[in-house]
Amino acid sequence: MPAFLTNEWFDEVTSLTEKAGDLNLPPALAGLALNMQVTDTPDGTVNLALDGGKIVKGNTDAAKTTLTLDAETLRKVFLEFDMPAAMNAFMTGKIKVQGDMSQLMALQSARPSAEQKNLFQQILGMTT
Repeated sequence: MPAFLTNEWFDEVTSLTEKAGDLNLPPALAGLALNMQVTDTPDGTVNLALDGGKIVKGNTDAAKTTLTLDAETLRKVFLEFDMPAAMNAFMTGKIKVQGDMSQLMALQSARPSAEQKNLFQQILGMTT
């Protein structure tokens, strides 16, 4: 299993995402694009995006919002869908936001599809 946020991890995420096919996302998630900077990795800062319900390496030009957070918070919020952890991280400054805050509101209120949950469970399962 590849280490979280390494090139090998992103390669495996891409493979799982391609195999998942259509994620049947609600409109609020299908149109959502967020850039993220993860600051506490062994390789320094890692940039990734949540773009159309999929995790992609690097930034996306479609994003109006950038989040800066640590790897554990990323894991809890975006792979485990732990919304109480998201609120706590935001309130304690573990998530810093630049740009359009309404994007976060869309993320908070949208419910992932069964297909997206399944994909993210597979990603979580292969993440060390």
